[in-house]
Amino acid sequence: MYQRGIRGAITVEENSVEAVKSAVIELFSEIRKSNNFKSEDISHIIFTMTKDLNCIYPAKIAREEFQDLQYSPMMCVQELDIENSLEKCLRILIVINTDLAQTQVKHVYLKGAEKLRKDLK
Repeated sequence: MYQRGIRGAITVEENSVEAVKSAVIELFSEIRKSNNFKSEDISHIIFTMTKDLNCIYPAKIAREEFQDLQYSPMMCVQELDIENSLEKCLRILIVINTDLAQTQVKHVYLKGAEKLRKDLK
């Protein structure tokens, strides 16, 4: 068994609790569906958001919306503020224990974040 990181990102329409909540649910749901893992497979989750998203912690939303994540360690941090970078972007790194090979992991980039990893299309 290996630890594998699953990356994902999504752009958020606006800096509001409802918009961030919708983005967290959509992104996490799609990553879970694409990689078929259970909560007990999760080692930890790291969320980042750009500085223009500061209305709520994405980990709080994940715990409220996905009750099976209550024992999964999560951390929220601010993304580096790089000039000309993608705005209103929520990113996630989910580290899981799995038998999947690195090439079998499916990273998920949605909405405006698709342009971050065109090589994964």
